[in-house]
Amino acid sequence: MTDTPETLAHALLDAATRAGADAADALAVSGTSLSIQVLNGGLEQAERSEGTEIGLRVILGQRQACVSASDTKPETLREMAERAVAMAREAPDDPTIGLANPDQLARDWDIAVLDMADKGTEPDPAVLETAALEAEAAARAVEGVTQVQAASAGYGRRTRHLAATNGFSGGYTRTDHGISCVAITGSGTGMERDYYGDMRLHRGDLESAEKIGRIAGTRTVERAGARQPKTGACPVLYDERIAGSLIRDILNAVSGSAIVRGASWLRDALGERVLPKGLSLIEEPLRPRASGSRPFDAEGLPTQTRAIIEDGVLTGWTLDLATARKLGLRSTANAARGLSSPPMPSVSNVALTQGGASRDDLIAQMGTGLLITGLIGSSINANTGDYSRGASGFWVENGQIAYPVNECTVAGNLRDMLRTIQPANDARAHLSTVCPSLLVEGMTLAGA
Repeated sequence: MTDTPETLAHALLDAATRAGADAADALAVSGTSLSIQVLNGGLEQAERSEGTEIGLRVILGQRQACVSASDTKPETLREMAERAVAMAREAPDDPTIGLANPDQLARDWDIAVLDMADKGTEPDPAVLETAALEAEAAARAVEGVTQVQAASAGYGRRTRHLAATNGFSGGYTRTDHGISCVAITGSGTGMERDYYGDMRLHRGDLESAEKIGRIAGTRTVERAGARQPKTGACPVLYDERIAGSLIRDILNAVSGSAIVRGASWLRDALGERVLPKGLSLIEEPLRPRASGSRPFDAEGLPTQTRAIIEDGVLTGWTLDLATARKLGLRSTANAARGLSSPPMPSVSNVALTQGGASRDDLIAQMGTGLLITGLIGSSINANTGDYSRGASGFWVENGQIAYPVNECTVAGNLRDMLRTIQPANDARAHLSTVCPSLLVEGMTLAGA
């Protein structure tokens, strides 16, 4: 009988117990991925992979160690367990290490409600090739596009199962379908490029290849003739496609790992207003058909909707068991882990309150300023929130887009920036991070 992620996870626990571990948890992941890339109307690259990987964490007293492998033979499982136990004996003591208590564990979840796996079969490579070719052709058909750098289509399916010696055992399957396209306009030093893509858990939700290619081409042509804007201070509008980066900056700052280290610009802000009144940032781990959904975290705790920021006020940290114990708090069921690492805090899906204005309304409102559609690099001081990023997009004058810009830098302080943000109403509800375009009142712009 072929081993499944569930049987492998339990076999690892048995091996760990025989090797002398006091406690252990095991993660097994099996998956298939298929990727097709085309160029100039023909197949450029085709890749398919499948395999199973396993990870084991053993605990000896207050010490732990993690090991992983892609070989699932019984002798490999035994060697992994023995190696992990030997490593744990040499590890430093940590009083916050430990599995969840049995009464904390998730039970009786309904995985079907999350609807994370497409019930269809793996797509034929020819179907993916056709989709990629359609995206490329649609981009090429846009007047002004000189070439298509890449057009691709892909599919993935992964099943993961987590088991632990405290009695927890649970798993789920997730699929994904995607199409993307990158186009170029101009030539030589005057070349500009842009992109568009879509990724969904269910193939039936995926946007058409023609639409994806057409949007990629249109976005690219709009960037023709980009130049540096003048240095100064101005309002900045983060386009919906990159506005989520500001939300991720918040999430990094409220992570229990950052708070424990004291390396967070929000470390003293609990209970304070960090966003304008009326705006909330909600974690939604049980949202159907979302890529970050999960019925339980990587320590087997049940997930639930929670407000990270409510009505503008920061309400709490993102915690796993270890960081919660360090801070004298309760886990928020936000543990995530890789095959070769212990759990760490991580969020699932999040959504920021949308506004009532469209992106065009905010462009008109800003008068003169910068619309950012792309970000390059990052310089963010984790302790102070000082922010500086390379940007490209469009210069706005008299409430209208005037010309494309590139090679500029925007700077400010995240605490000041976030207290003034004004959201549009254009967030895409299917994304894991649901965030509309965001207008920031004033930032420093370094250009020509």
